[in-house]
Amino acid sequence: MKLFVSEGNPHCLKVLAALEVSAVTCDVQYVNHEERVVPSLSHPDVPVLLLPSGTHLFSSNAICRYLFEVSGRDSSDLCNQWLEWEATDLQPALLRCFHMALLQGKEADMSRVLQGPLNYLDQSLNKGTTPYLTGEAVSVADVVLWAALYPILSDSSVVSGELKSVKTWFDRGAAVCNLESAAQIVLQGKGLQGMKSFTQRQPAPQSSQCRDAQLCSSNPAEGEESERVVSVQEMEEAALMWNKGLTACTAPDRLHPILPQEGKRNLLVTSALPYVNNVPHLGNIIGCVLSADVFSRYGRLRGWNVLYLCGTDEYGTATENKAREEGLTPQQICDKYHVIHADIYKWFQIDFDYFGRTTTEKQTEIAQDIFWKLHKHGFLVEDTVEQLRCENCQRFLADRFVEGTCPHCSYPEARGDQCDKCGRLINAVDLGEPQCKVCRQTPVICSSKHLFLDLPKLEAPLEQWLGKSTSAGDWTANAKQITRSWLRDGLKPRCITRDLKWGTPVPHPDFKEKVFYVWFDAPIGYVSITANYTDEWEKWWKNPNQVELYNFMAKDNVPFHSVVFPCSLLGAQDNYTLVSHLVATEYLNYEDTKFSKSRGVGVFGDMAKDTGIPSDVWRFYLLYVRPEGQDSSFSWSDMATKNNSELLNNLGNFINRAGMFVAKFFEGCVPAMEHQQDDKKLLAVVGWELQQYIQLMDKVKIRDALRHILNISRHGNQYIQVNEPWKKIKGGDVDRQRAGTVTGVSVNIACLLSVMLFPYMPTVSQTIRDQLNAPQSCVNTMMQGTGTFVCALRAGHRIGAVSPLFQKLDVDQIEALKERFSGQQLEDETLQQKKTAQNAASSQPAAAAAAAAAAAAGVETVNAVDPEKAKQLTRAVAEQGEKVRALKTQKAEEAVITAEVAKLLDLKKQLAAAPQKGN
Repeated sequence: MKLFVSEGNPHCLKVLAALEVSAVTCDVQYVNHEERVVPSLSHPDVPVLLLPSGTHLFSSNAICRYLFEVSGRDSSDLCNQWLEWEATDLQPALLRCFHMALLQGKEADMSRVLQGPLNYLDQSLNKGTTPYLTGEAVSVADVVLWAALYPILSDSSVVSGELKSVKTWFDRGAAVCNLESAAQIVLQGKGLQGMKSFTQRQPAPQSSQCRDAQLCSSNPAEGEESERVVSVQEMEEAALMWNKGLTACTAPDRLHPILPQEGKRNLLVTSALPYVNNVPHLGNIIGCVLSADVFSRYGRLRGWNVLYLCGTDEYGTATENKAREEGLTPQQICDKYHVIHADIYKWFQIDFDYFGRTTTEKQTEIAQDIFWKLHKHGFLVEDTVEQLRCENCQRFLADRFVEGTCPHCSYPEARGDQCDKCGRLINAVDLGEPQCKVCRQTPVICSSKHLFLDLPKLEAPLEQWLGKSTSAGDWTANAKQITRSWLRDGLKPRCITRDLKWGTPVPHPDFKEKVFYVWFDAPIGYVSITANYTDEWEKWWKNPNQVELYNFMAKDNVPFHSVVFPCSLLGAQDNYTLVSHLVATEYLNYEDTKFSKSRGVGVFGDMAKDTGIPSDVWRFYLLYVRPEGQDSSFSWSDMATKNNSELLNNLGNFINRAGMFVAKFFEGCVPAMEHQQDDKKLLAVVGWELQQYIQLMDKVKIRDALRHILNISRHGNQYIQVNEPWKKIKGGDVDRQRAGTVTGVSVNIACLLSVMLFPYMPTVSQTIRDQLNAPQSCVNTMMQGTGTFVCALRAGHRIGAVSPLFQKLDVDQIEALKERFSGQQLEDETLQQKKTAQNAASSQPAAAAAAAAAAAAGVETVNAVDPEKAKQLTRAVAEQGEKVRALKTQKAEEAVITAEVAKLLDLKKQLAAAPQKGN
């Protein structure tokens, strides 16, 4: 026999691996891709196996199967099923991956394309009791799948940690099959890149542009998955599970205070504490509180013991600045905006167990206690440091209020503590061309004595702990990467005190005029908020063996939760609970720009409810575009599309039709059901989608899990469309029975969807259950174990009144909202004020001009204003208005614009109160 193979061809890797395992004697000849090994055929494709009879085999799977049969190992039916799955399901996904990674430079998106096939493989391996796919020994199916997946699975960065069964199977098989030898020949030691030439010669995968566009927009694919192959065994198992019915128990009510319980999974969930001085925008909401809320709700469905806490971060320079702008004290600002935050989160249905704040006695008590323990154990050092001070603002500048050129990568907008581009730590005095972000003046360098957390001394215990937490817990890839970047060059001592007034006071007598730096102090807020919730707070925070701590945040907060805060707790040596699962999102942008309150760009939390769009729809879309692996964007047109297609036409359409069929055809009672093979297949498919949903949600893959909810309703719509119960109900007994079965199965799928939707859309979820009159026990039954799809609404069950769940978002409505939040309206108002003032100044006497300008500013004025003073102020108002407009046009920093607007308002007030003539 002669086997013709070529380099760079993944199919040749399969046959060489099979040849190695089967130990069949064969003459292997290496050809280039242009060489025609079978002259009578026009295509030069390899691999090709020339049999002794003169017959050629061209299919790589057929060649592999033949080599095994020659060696005396026939293929079983199960083995053949796996080979078919590899050819029909796995290969198309792999070809898309190779095309994206090697030709489009989208290697980061490969894991998403392969998620379905790899999850299916992992689930199948989990179910089995043998080390290989078909038994105790290696089969041709193992070899084919190992070799097919080798370019992917050999790169650990591509495969997520949750595919443990796949990874174990692959590592075991790779050793047995000596894949490394075959891979070295075929891929020339280049890994995935070794297949670039082969991939370039292949036609673009079908619908690849559509798929890739979906991947790049960070949205789950819509109905693009290949139909799953469902075995007869799976169908029968699904039918048996369906008939088990609901469990008798129901989930217990939440009784406060919630404390850890023996024998239960105890989850302490936190969201990064939002700064109190700003109204949160959509990006803030999805990155922290909404994501944590979804996971907390899901955890309660699973029967876990969950405590979800958050609160406002109220100390620091930002609060002082806001107080100065609004003419209030810092405490008054905190009191005002804490209520605003709480109201916004309530409207978004964020179900905190407790929403607190950091300006409390408990915060001072616990922060100072941790400080003294760090001091006692020698983890604090004193040093005199050079700081930037703004003489114009008359204060030392906090790190985030300094901006300049990064000394490492020359990024021109680096902050005084860290560069957003390269991620490296920065001392503010090392910035090139530093500027005060408030007034844009160049600060001067002054000396001040401060206390530092000795991070180098804590680096070893930190790395030891990180090794355990990142491997055992669910840390997002960006959280791991950002943490590694901090550790890459070694940790440096970190200043924990500041020359401010508004903050937790430092108790050390030598530093009594200082307060704690916000990033030492703020994470301790999680502990103090818990202490304000319950006096037994130590059962959560000093109980690492029983409690799993989940931190939710945007990626810019990662280092302070993965390095600074853990080091503070490790150094305190007080048995503190450290983060087990650090979940960080990328950034959500607004359309093609950033959110900006001062420019009126983007939707902020206090504006969403004024749009008339229900909070559940907001939640759905934000979770649909949740920036899990890369930055994503909020888009009004996309929101309307997803609402009208996914919610209205897909999910809402299916649930409404299922309920209406019961009400219209069966007098409101669920009909009897007699399952045929197609029904059992649907039960198996829906059950599989439920299991995928649970696997992903367990790993906090919130956006990806949402796809499986929408998949189920798509399956349901197709099921109804194929079976046409509205026609069969008019037929004979057999057709009427069929209509009843389809209706009964559909309304039970709707019940399942109500449970799965609860973390995402709690009001819609409850509305569906109310319409179906669903028993409460359906909630915890469906979420048991790996997922259990049972018949929750038995024959004879009476449902409630059915009505549509969603409304269409019209083009005109969306265009109006898009215009409203574009910032154009605010800019137009500013221009109009300026125009009014200028017209008044040029066409009226000075006194009248002053009155007109003041009227444009929205303030009262007095008669007989001094003409010269009014003229000067009018000119100043116009010039300052022009400056503000220019800054907004240039999209300057929000803090800069806010400062200049404050100056403009002050000038307008002066104009309004200008002295009378002669006084």
